Amino acid sequence: MNFTKEEILGVLDTYDLDNITIATICSHSSLQIFDGARKEGFKTLGICLRAPPKYYDAFPLAKPDEFLVLDRYDELLDKVEELKAKNVIIVPHGSFIAYMGTDKFAQLGLPTFGNRNVLEWESDRKKERQWLVGAGIHMPDVIEDPRDIDGPVMVKYDGAQGGKGFFIAKSYEDFLEHIDDTKTFTIQRFITGTRYYLHYFYSPIKEDGYTLSKGTLEMLSMDRRVESNADEIFRLGSPKELMEAGIIPTYVVTGNAPLVARESLLPLIFELGSRVVEESLKKFGGMIGPFCLETVFTDDLEIKVFEISARIVAGTNLYISGSPYADLVEENLSTGRRIAREIKTAKEMNKLDEIIS
Repeated sequence: MNFTKEEILGVLDTYDLDNITIATICSHSSLQIFDGARKEGFKTLGICLRAPPKYYDAFPLAKPDEFLVLDRYDELLDKVEELKAKNVIIVPHGSFIAYMGTDKFAQLGLPTFGNRNVLEWESDRKKERQWLVGAGIHMPDVIEDPRDIDGPVMVKYDGAQGGKGFFIAKSYEDFLEHIDDTKTFTIQRFITGTRYYLHYFYSPIKEDGYTLSKGTLEMLSMDRRVESNADEIFRLGSPKELMEAGIIPTYVVTGNAPLVARESLLPLIFELGSRVVEESLKKFGGMIGPFCLETVFTDDLEIKVFEISARIVAGTNLYISGSPYADLVEENLSTGRRIAREIKTAKEMNKLDEIIS
């Protein structure tokens, strides 16, 4: 059973709003989510498998107040009443969605930060492209028939994969050699340039700042992903030598590196973010909270978007004490704290219904 927003708001109506607990799965960006929630005065709850992760003991400021220990993540569906009693609001992140799956997540009858409708548009690459192209975003060309590959392309599987399994093909033969045809995939032309992952925050309830048709848009930080083994492999030789040795580049994300953009690009960066938000308002009622545009900056100073993550991304973990951009909004403002601040502000303004689904 998938829950409607009205049903979720009915649950929220039963809560003691002075005792909200922020909960998420202990992975991905949970350290900053718990740290930010505590700084804004909320209780915290970590969801984990088999035993609380020991590494939290090393980070006391980010250790949740309590843990919910499960054998499988889908057991969370059986704990809904227990979590309602704790006035839990779920903060989803990339691993949360990947571990539970979009179908199971839709069946979770707990108030959740953000708009659940975005999952349908984000997890399906064809719908994602419809959304972004509809917003006037310049995306890489898509090749429908792999037999038409006539130059470098990136082959991506649907859903949050952390880059796992993605590969570059330069010909139909390359494609056949590496494709997993049991998965749904998209073929995009490869764009040369510098990758920038742009971390935005959209608030439908804030009225001051970079205003949109409704609410405001913030730029909190940027990063570049460190990928194994693609970022180091070419130390071993030229692409031809690697191919002859049977060494294939892979793109599994292992970490993140900080970035800032030249200031003259900020108008375009905000324009891209605002277009995406405005189109989301038209298509499914709006994307709420943090999101990331995954882009390539070309040597012509164009910005081409190849994907969107409509939630907090792990690249924001670089900036738990703020960033060169977030510090100009407020000192020590992480994306995790910004989420908690939005929940706190919405509660004070009696507008939780505008940020919860």
